[in-house]
Amino acid sequence: MITKSKGLEINEAKQGKIGAEIIGLDVNSLSENAPELALIRQLIYKNKLVVLRGQELNAERYVAFTRKLGRPQVYFQPQYHHPDHPEVFVSSNVIEADGKKLGVSGTGRYWHTDCAFEKHPLSFTSIYPLVFPKSARETSYIDMAAVYSKLPDELRSYVETATAVHEGKMRYKVQASDIDKSLSELLDRIHNEVPPVNHPAVIQHPVTGEKILYISSGFTTKLAGLSYEENERVMQALFDFAEKPEHIHTHYWEEGDLIIWDNRPLVHKASSIQPGEKSKSYRIGIYDDLPFYVGIN
Repeated sequence: MITKSKGLEINEAKQGKIGAEIIGLDVNSLSENAPELALIRQLIYKNKLVVLRGQELNAERYVAFTRKLGRPQVYFQPQYHHPDHPEVFVSSNVIEADGKKLGVSGTGRYWHTDCAFEKHPLSFTSIYPLVFPKSARETSYIDMAAVYSKLPDELRSYVETATAVHEGKMRYKVQASDIDKSLSELLDRIHNEVPPVNHPAVIQHPVTGEKILYISSGFTTKLAGLSYEENERVMQALFDFAEKPEHIHTHYWEEGDLIIWDNRPLVHKASSIQPGEKSKSYRIGIYDDLPFYVGIN
């Protein structure tokens, strides 16, 4: 559906698809009570992913916008932080003018939903790329509400009332302060920082009411109550079904794109790049201050 109003063009997702596009809106111009902010949130819930075209942002302006849309996250590991704006999570392999590199390179190249390994996962993720690699300019998504609706009966019977266990330890990025520490020491520290958490394997969205298969091959390690052998078989079958090519939506980035998506229904994966290519993006997580799913405290 295409809507044009007050200089804006809004292209919403087709039936059964995800992703809306907003053209003609400068997020830097929005006041704290601008009606466009409510519109953006509505479009995120309905279309699950929104692309705002033609934005011109730096770290300061980016943080200011996300404060109007919700509550920006400060990620729990400081090595990802922008030095002046800790709300900005930096993914970069670019050496800055002072000879230093900001943030961490090569993030998110596996299927996951951000902060599933925390008690209160992240509502929205927003990304604003600054330096594009030549070989790969895309991020891929899977709508896990659509996946749940298509699950074969055998797999559905495993997840309908199950509890899924999520862990982030295997995605930990080694940092300079880890030198001279054993793997055992590092794993113990990571476990203390982000111990495994439980969430329902099927959650209900607090706004849309959709049922969503809330697992990912990046962070979900098992279904509680199953034997090791049965977990290995069932989890692999679930991931194989969810990650079928026909379930994947790919966004191809353009200069000036600011993308925001709902972490409840969508898992995502960043693309890999060729060795030697430069890549840099800013990410800000946003809490909408609603329950992540119906029934969570």
